[in-house]
Amino acid sequence: MKKLSLRTRVLTGAVAAAALGAGTFGAMSANASAPAAAPAAALGADTANRNLQQSTHLTVAAATKAAQAALDAAKKENQRVCVAVVDRNGNTIVTLRGDGAGPQAYESAAKKAYTAVSWNAPTSELAKRLEQAPNLKDIPGTLFLAGGSPVQVKGAPVAGIGVAGAPSGDLDEMFAKAGVATLAK
Repeated sequence: MKKLSLRTRVLTGAVAAAALGAGTFGAMSANASAPAAAPAAALGADTANRNLQQSTHLTVAAATKAAQAALDAAKKENQRVCVAVVDRNGNTIVTLRGDGAGPQAYESAAKKAYTAVSWNAPTSELAKRLEQAPNLKDIPGTLFLAGGSPVQVKGAPVAGIGVAGAPSGDLDEMFAKAGVATLAK
């Protein structure tokens, strides 16, 4: 066998290292850009499985439409209010603060919406329950004052609308119901 010069051996080694490096880099780049394969368990999930549940949620557009309808109803009555719409889990989707609404209205509207969706009932009805169960008011994030109304689909709550800032909870609730009614159209 013929003996290679030092120069040839170094050059051959450098070419081999470069080829190996390029192959490794190419394989890593291909893996980084290719979408990860879904786990086998996820691919075989059966939607009829009793361990899975589907839920209905309002879109941001629908929540905004409802909040604006409630705000418009209040404006017609010369009331300065804040309107909050929360999803089934109590997360705020949209909040609109009307011109001149008091500083307490923002948080109160969100809590009324949360309370209405949590119990799937208008907050005016829930306030009456405090007579039998006064500890309900101690549940964090809730506000048992009139002004919250649930949004239902087939009797199940999917959202809540809360209004705060009018001089009475009855007015707040009337405006919240105007928002709910807009969604039925």
